Amino acid sequence: MKGIILAGGKGTRLYPLTKITNKHLLPVGKEPMIFNPIRQLTSAGITDVLIVTSREHMGEIVNLLGSGKDFGCNFTFKVQDEPKGIADALLLGENFAGSDSVVVILGDNIATHSIKPYVDHFIAQKQGAKVLLKQVSEPHAFGIASLDEKKIIKIQEKPNKPESNYAVIGIYMYHNGVFDVIKNITVSSRGELEITSVNNVYIERQELTYDILAGQWTDAGTLESYRLANEMLFNIDNRIIDGEM
Repeated sequence: MKGIILAGGKGTRLYPLTKITNKHLLPVGKEPMIFNPIRQLTSAGITDVLIVTSREHMGEIVNLLGSGKDFGCNFTFKVQDEPKGIADALLLGENFAGSDSVVVILGDNIATHSIKPYVDHFIAQKQGAKVLLKQVSEPHAFGIASLDEKKIIKIQEKPNKPESNYAVIGIYMYHNGVFDVIKNITVSSRGELEITSVNNVYIERQELTYDILAGQWTDAGTLESYRLANEMLFNIDNRIIDGEM
């Protein structure tokens, strides 16, 4: 099992904080934002980690993180030349993954509780994919999962009339075939390869499972959610809390 952290993007919703730096380097609690997804991966026993970021910020990211020795892991770095979507960035990890499965975390996703229980569930799954869900108060702003008792029926991206308040958060798990899936999806109207399109393929195959993330979570992509992320991590001294609630 390998980890991939996607840390590109311009962070325009956090401007002017991001005028001169990558948003994933902004402080959250007492550490840079990107430390939280790194610690999530290592808490699950994942020690080979790929960081994907933009060309203009690669130097800063490498200078901050180094080899991974300080985190007890090994880092590899890749440049996404153009912002063509989450799935496009994930595709850069094909050679890195080799024959292994991957846990993918968007670098601005901040969570208090370890993802290890869900990674363990996924390992036992043997095939397909898993997403993590969290109840949100503004479902129209997220990719929302329509659920029955055991599975996700469909995912709607920022729906006007949400069918649930369970958001698909930026933590995904895929067996190795995900890279072939990405190569066969079509570019969206935004000119991007969308991760929702990837997940919908697994829904059609009846190979997408889900767990509901314990503890607190936010994507620190807006000024309001960035403030929440700081409060969350200050309250737990930037630790990762073990286990499910």
